[in-house]
Amino acid sequence: MKIIKRKDYLYLAHSFRSGKGVLYRERYLGRQVPEGIEDIKESFLRKCMQESLFKRLNLIQKNFRKEWKRYPESIKRKILIDFSVSFTYNTNAIEGSTVTFEETEDIIKRKISPNRPINEVRETISHSKVFFEALNETKQLSLALLLRWHNGLFSETKPDIAGNVRDYHVRVGDYRAPDWQDLKGLLKGFFGWIEKSSRVMHSVELAARAHYKFEKIHPFGDGNGRVGRLIVLYFLKKYGFPLFVIEHKKRKAYYRALSKDENYFLQYFIRSFIKANKRYVIEK
Repeated sequence: MKIIKRKDYLYLAHSFRSGKGVLYRERYLGRQVPEGIEDIKESFLRKCMQESLFKRLNLIQKNFRKEWKRYPESIKRKILIDFSVSFTYNTNAIEGSTVTFEETEDIIKRKISPNRPINEVRETISHSKVFFEALNETKQLSLALLLRWHNGLFSETKPDIAGNVRDYHVRVGDYRAPDWQDLKGLLKGFFGWIEKSSRVMHSVELAARAHYKFEKIHPFGDGNGRVGRLIVLYFLKKYGFPLFVIEHKKRKAYYRALSKDENYFLQYFIRSFIKANKRYVIEK
């Protein structure tokens, strides 16, 4: 807000780093909050990102694709298996699994079971399997697809909820998920938003916003985080970007970003993604 001649004027403002300097952008809103302010904020943020972050994302995509093409198929398979270990360990650890990284590697690569609760071992095996299903999926994202992934994750350990949208209320910490009676409409809107946004939105922005929106809908009794992170994997693979792990050791920042509004989460996600792939942010 600015005060000019004793009158209040509303602005959106955003600063961002570009090269060695910091750029500042603002947009005048008027003296009152206009209708559709959330859409206005989203559009303004996207325009600012096009000047800074999106350029780096496109460079990451370009250099990653160029590098990936050079790998022999056998090396690609090895890289993806290694990534499945990291992704499975981190996503399960975020949800409370006690299986270590080394034990996850033994389970997935060597079929060796550690001395851990049998359900945690089964969920490690199941997650690695669903990881590759999501990675190789060619169909459009849909509720049927998410239900299949969820069933694959939990059919052996939680068959009473596996592959089913909840019909009861849930609370996660201080967050009360939407009423189960509203889920049908919310999910329909979610997939309609994906269909529309995939035609106009940057792919990494789409992945981040889809994850955030899905987590807020929270359609399952358990496993929303794991399915939500598979959604990110699906979009990054679909549009030719490097895969990305939300690390267990950085879960506090992740949860903090999820507790904020969607635009905050978007900036957190994109900056984390760029940092994880900084070796691609150079012209080659």
